[in-house]
Amino acid sequence: MNIKKSALSLAVISSFLLTACGGSNNDSSTPTVEDNVAPTNITLSNASVAENSMAAALGNLSAVDANTGDTFTFSVSDERFAVSGNQLLLAEGVMLDFETETSIDIDVTVTDSKSATFTKTITIEVTDVLDTYTFDSKFIDGDSAVSYTGQIARHALIAELNHYIGNQLKSDLDDGTLLTRTAVLAKLNSFYKTTEEQYDNFPITFMDDTKQKFITNISSSPKNLVDKIAGNDETGQHKDWSTEFAGWGTKGSITPDELIDIYFGQLADNADDHLNGIVRQSATGSDISDIYLNTDGTDLKQLIQKFLLMAVAYSQGTDDYLDADVDDKGLLSKFTQDGTKAYSTLEHQFDEGFGYFGASREYLAYNDNELSGKAGEGDRADWNNHHDTDGDGEFDLTSEVNFGNSVNAAKRDRGTAGNAMPTNYTKQVMEAFIEGRKILNDNAGMALSTEQFDALIAQRDIIVDGWERSIAATVIHYINDTHADLAKLGTDDFNFADTAKHFSELKGFALGLQFNPHSPITDVQFEELHALIGDAPELDSAQVAAYQAELLQARDILTNALSFNADNVENW
Repeated sequence: MNIKKSALSLAVISSFLLTACGGSNNDSSTPTVEDNVAPTNITLSNASVAENSMAAALGNLSAVDANTGDTFTFSVSDERFAVSGNQLLLAEGVMLDFETETSIDIDVTVTDSKSATFTKTITIEVTDVLDTYTFDSKFIDGDSAVSYTGQIARHALIAELNHYIGNQLKSDLDDGTLLTRTAVLAKLNSFYKTTEEQYDNFPITFMDDTKQKFITNISSSPKNLVDKIAGNDETGQHKDWSTEFAGWGTKGSITPDELIDIYFGQLADNADDHLNGIVRQSATGSDISDIYLNTDGTDLKQLIQKFLLMAVAYSQGTDDYLDADVDDKGLLSKFTQDGTKAYSTLEHQFDEGFGYFGASREYLAYNDNELSGKAGEGDRADWNNHHDTDGDGEFDLTSEVNFGNSVNAAKRDRGTAGNAMPTNYTKQVMEAFIEGRKILNDNAGMALSTEQFDALIAQRDIIVDGWERSIAATVIHYINDTHADLAKLGTDDFNFADTAKHFSELKGFALGLQFNPHSPITDVQFEELHALIGDAPELDSAQVAAYQAELLQARDILTNALSFNADNVENW
C-alpha cells in the first residue's frame, strides 16, 4: 500500500499546558531543577492508525509527574508525526503504509514547566486496509483474478505513437527511411490500424527497462486502436457518433475515426513539405522546424495523443466497461466464470474499465509529485511515475506503470495542494475502483443482490465523477496556460510552440468530454464550449483580446457545470 500525498514535512511541535495529578514524591535521585522532579511516564490513549489515513489523529498524550500543578510540553522525534496540544497526529501530508511497516517506534519527550524532561519509546501500530488493485481468484486457487492486458496494450500503442511523432518521425524523413507522404501515412497507421503482423513485431521504445520488450508480450491477442475508438465499437455506445460527434466542424460532419485521419493527413502534409525542402512559417511569422506543428498554432503530437486517450480510453472505460445499459456488457455482464479463466466475465469487464484509467496496482502508494513524473527533493526518485515493486529490475507495464488519465488526475491534485479546498481525484477514483472490485471478488460466481448491485453502481458513479472532473480540470489548466501565452502575443516573450502545445492539449482533452454517458456537462454546454475554444488559437493581435475573453467564458462553462472551487480554477 501506501504512503500517498506530498513529501514528508517537518513535524509540527506544539505545547499544551496539562495539570499533573498525583501526590508528592520524596525520591530526589532524578530531579533536574532544584525542588522539581522530572516526569516519570508518558501514556497515549490510542496507539494505532489505519494506513492511507491523511491527517489522522491517533490519541491524547498525558504525563505522570509527582509535582502537583505542573504543566507539560510534548514533542516527538519522528518527522512523520506531530503534536498539537496534547494530541498525537500524523504530520501534514503523511500517510502510512502497512505493507512497508506494520508498526513504528517513536520517541515522545515530555518537558515540564521547569525544563525537566522524560522520553519514552511508544509503539504505533499501523493497521491494514485494502489499498491495492489485487484480488485472488475464486475459481482457480493461487491465481490472480485481475486481468486488463488488452487495455495496457492500447495505452502502449498510444504512447508509442506519441513517442514516434515527437522523437523519430523527423529523423526518418531526414535519413531516407520515409521518402513519401504515402509512406508517412502508412507509418502513422501502423500505430493506429495495427495489423496482426505489425503487432507481433512491435517493440516497446517509449520507456526503458520494461519487462515487456514487445507489445505482444503485454497481450498476446492482437490489439489496435481503430477498432476501439468511439463509434467503431459495435455495442455499448450511448450515442451514434456517425451523426452526433461534435466539437470539430459541424456536428455530425465527421466521426472520431475520421478526425484521426484528418490529423494524420495534416502531419503527412507537413512531412511532405519537409521532404521537399519547404520551410513553413507560423501564423506569427517564425520558421517552423517541428513536423508536428501546424502553421495555425496547433500541435498534432498533442492533439493526436490527447484525443486518443479520450476517444479510446475514456470512451471505452466509461461508456462500455463501467456502464450498465446493454445486456451482457459492462456491469450487466455474466457473473459466471469466463470460460476457464481465473475470473468471472463481470470481474473482467470491471478490470478493463480500470485498465483504461491507466493506474498501476499500487497507485495509492505514490504521492502526486511522483505520479506526475515530477518527483523532487523529499520524494522517492524510484517512484517517479513507475516503480519496480517486485524488485526484478524491470518495470511491468501491466502493474507497475501509470498511464494516461491516471497521471492527469494527480497533476490536478498537485495543482490544488496549497488551496483551501484541495482536490483528491487520485484517492477518489482509486478507492472506488478497489471497493467496486471487492464487491465483485467477494461474490465471484454468484449473482449480485439488488443491494450489492446498487453498491457497485454507487462506486461506479464515484469513479466516473472523479475521472470526469480530473479531465475537465485539465481542460481548465490548459485554458489558463493558453490565456497566459496569448497575453505575450506581439512581444519577445511570446512562444509559438508553447502556445500550440497548450491549446492542443486543451482541445484534445475537451473533445473527449462528450464520451462519458454520465457527464454533468449537457450537449448544449459542450457545443458552446467548443464554439468558444475553436479549432485553433487566435493569433491575430487585433482579435486576441476578444478570444482570450472567450476562453474565460469556456472556463466558466466547465466551472459551473462541475461546481468547481473558484480558487482551484484560478490555480490549475
